[in-house]
Amino acid sequence: MNFRRFGSLSLAISLLFILVACGRSLGVTPAPTNTESSSSPEQPSFSQFQDVPIPTNAEMNLDRTVILGAPESWIGRLTLETSHNPVKVFNFFKQRTPEFGWQEVTSIRSATSFLTYTQTIRVLTIQITGKTLRGSEVVMTVSPKGQSAGSSPVEVNPGIPKLNQ
Repeated sequence: MNFRRFGSLSLAISLLFILVACGRSLGVTPAPTNTESSSSPEQPSFSQFQDVPIPTNAEMNLDRTVILGAPESWIGRLTLETSHNPVKVFNFFKQRTPEFGWQEVTSIRSATSFLTYTQTIRVLTIQITGKTLRGSEVVMTVSPKGQSAGSSPVEVNPGIPKLNQ
């Protein structure tokens, strides 16, 4: 009888260790205990993104965000999670992005919506996807703009004859 209790206890402890190990591998972290300042180093800040609109109460997904360059000319991918539904998020970006100096190129409203904008030297693509339970994920990608019309094109494969000769 004691062997059964010992076996059940060891099984319960083993399951506990497995759950703790899985929680760490999935990126589960405890909530921060420092509540003195809302701009603590652990909290991501949107202050460097002054050239794009950010929805209220949006949270930055640091695992999926990659930013390069100076704050005024950054490039990369900014991933946000928001509690707003995808329709409201789409309307927010459609209305607010031009206020930041971006010109709309195209927009597609669907299950995964896309908005594309340009500035003088950069292109902004916004992808909006509804989350399973509630809210939206927003992926904003900013990249350098391609060549201007006045520059000569780069010949990709010079060994292939051109058709329009």
